[in-house]
Amino acid sequence: MSHQQKISAGEKLPLSKRPAMDHRNSNRDSFISEPITPDRESFDTSFMASGIPGLPRKFTWRNKNYEVAEVLETSKSTGPCHSGSPEKYVRKHYFKVRTRTGEVMTLYCTRQPPKSSNKTRDRWILFSITKEDW
Repeated sequence: MSHQQKISAGEKLPLSKRPAMDHRNSNRDSFISEPITPDRESFDTSFMASGIPGLPRKFTWRNKNYEVAEVLETSKSTGPCHSGSPEKYVRKHYFKVRTRTGEVMTLYCTRQPPKSSNKTRDRWILFSITKEDW
């Protein structure tokens, strides 16, 4: 039995009361894990002052353009230092968003894209799409 709080349509929980994002694929999510192409002119810089990457407000996935209407949740994942020190470093920043056309998508940004990748395109990934009508 899940411990989720029910809220009415349009109502939002304050950040302090929201459950942490669970990045495991739930039965309502379609796992995608494909790069998106951000529109370079659309990055939201309001997050950057706190060390979070600027979210692209417009992007292309599978030759279709999307525009972010609302950020629903943010979170991050950490991992150990690669040089062996005990410190932990942020590896990915997750953004659960609703698009202007109604899709709920989880995007993430890797802090360090793979060395053999297109640095801009492979940095932003569409992790999943939530099926809200289930």
